[in-house]
Amino acid sequence: MTTPVKATLISLALIIVLVIAAIIVTILNRPATPVPDGSAGAAPVTRANSHVVDNAGEDAPTLVEFLDFECEACGSLYPTVEQIRADYEGKINYVIRYFPLPGHFNSMNAAIAAEAAAQQGEFEGMYHRLFETQTQWGEQQVSHADLFRTFAEDLGLDMDAYDAAVADPATQARVEEDFNDGQNLGVSGTPSFFLSGQKLELSQLTDLTDALDAATGR
Repeated sequence: MTTPVKATLISLALIIVLVIAAIIVTILNRPATPVPDGSAGAAPVTRANSHVVDNAGEDAPTLVEFLDFECEACGSLYPTVEQIRADYEGKINYVIRYFPLPGHFNSMNAAIAAEAAAQQGEFEGMYHRLFETQTQWGEQQVSHADLFRTFAEDLGLDMDAYDAAVADPATQARVEEDFNDGQNLGVSGTPSFFLSGQKLELSQLTDLTDALDAATGR
């Protein structure tokens, strides 16, 4: 083999080595792709637009409920949740998020009514009306959007603004945002509770109050 050929081969070999080294350095210095975990999560447990109905401050434990206004279990638990809110007043933040189940004919209508009321500062008022009247409209296969409109009237809402909000696709999109977050967080049914970012697995009511007692130091 002649000297020029040897020199060429050596040069090519050096170039290949340098290219491989550059590739290795690039791979080693590439930023790691974030992997969702229990703390970061694929979806937030709360968002800036989540409905905080009890606010005890940033340092207080936060209880989040994903609910469906037509869900019988949610309706049955509603008085108990209200008692819990009273018992832990000033000690916890309580946040409500929508999770309208597809099998409930009026669950989306109810959530949209609540969101439309929220735009006028009456989310909690509509929340109460929907659960207090659930037996009148729940588990039926006809729309009760008109009934929910009468609740808005009773709350003294600007009805033109309410009607516009109900008709606005952005209102349903806001409800669906909660639903999608819930699915990504592992919610499959209602009611589902999260305490300080962790999903609670409840087999009895005392599991919830025990978790709250532990979180608040009661």
